[in-house]
Amino acid sequence: MGFVSFLSTLPLIPAASSSATAPILPPVSFFSHCFFFGQGTIRCKFQENVAIEEHGFRRRDVVQGLGLAMGMELLTSSSSYVEAANAADLIQRGQRSDFQSKIKTTLYTSIKANPDLVPSILTLALNDIMTFDKATKTGGPNGSIRFSSEINRPENKGLSGALGLLEEAKKEIDSYSKGGPISYSDLIQLGAQSAMKSSFLASAIRKCGGNEEKGTTLYGAFGSSGQWGLFDRNFGRLDTQEPDPEGRVPEWEKASVQEMKDKFSAIGFTPRQLAVMSAFLGPDQIATEALLATDKDVLPWVQKYQRSRETVSETDYQVDLITALTKMSCLGQQINFEAYTYPVRKLDLTKLKL
Repeated sequence: MGFVSFLSTLPLIPAASSSATAPILPPVSFFSHCFFFGQGTIRCKFQENVAIEEHGFRRRDVVQGLGLAMGMELLTSSSSYVEAANAADLIQRGQRSDFQSKIKTTLYTSIKANPDLVPSILTLALNDIMTFDKATKTGGPNGSIRFSSEINRPENKGLSGALGLLEEAKKEIDSYSKGGPISYSDLIQLGAQSAMKSSFLASAIRKCGGNEEKGTTLYGAFGSSGQWGLFDRNFGRLDTQEPDPEGRVPEWEKASVQEMKDKFSAIGFTPRQLAVMSAFLGPDQIATEALLATDKDVLPWVQKYQRSRETVSETDYQVDLITALTKMSCLGQQINFEAYTYPVRKLDLTKLKL
């Protein structure tokens, strides 16, 4: 925190004002304290015992002079450009956050009306991710699964309903978007997030004997909502314009544990992530975990997450699952952090009345 340098320009301002004959007073006659707090915040304390009018200044002159001085400071200080950039960035963040919040509401409503599609939505997101090829940096969560030639592959059997639900939600989302249509790649991963949240909430409700109100309170108090920060920030994936190559995604219900381990390893993940992603590997999580438990490398992690799901908070399970999905949902993607932002109406200073 330090003194703002624009105060040094105030003695020169009255000469440019309508009160040309007004005497020039030291700036301390008007401000006892003026500090810069960072992030574009300036706070000034006026001395109440100074009668400005009796010295020849009008209140308008003081305000105009202060505004001009601040403008001069902004033009001459490179750090001020940084502050302006920060302000613009904050506006864009606000736009993206507001848009994302509305998307989550739309998806939550759609998924709540179709809870039977939750497993398919999770597998849809995973299969869009699993086309990633680490060697060539191609594929990944790029929305390629939306193409008919890809969604109709054997590994994607039964996922058309989940895709259809997200496509219907997309129509509503695009109708209120101010920054262009949402990409399928973002839509599919946010769909998985909403599906996971709905399953976490359903688990909390079951722990409360089916009481929805108590379950919602339990999840709000002990749930994992605060762990989604990095996932939410990685918002701005670009869609590919063609299907990804065939043969990159296993048929999870037919694959051996070793084949699953090999696939996870090929994209940079371990038996730990394989175990925590069990809900994404088919419609029957219990059956999937029974299979995974036959492998000595995966068994300890299966047991860990099963124990965690028996607790009130499910902390280990939920946090590790969110972390795994966050990492996977960005494989091979260059995130556009300005996506969905839009110009704001500029303020016409000539219409301001002092």
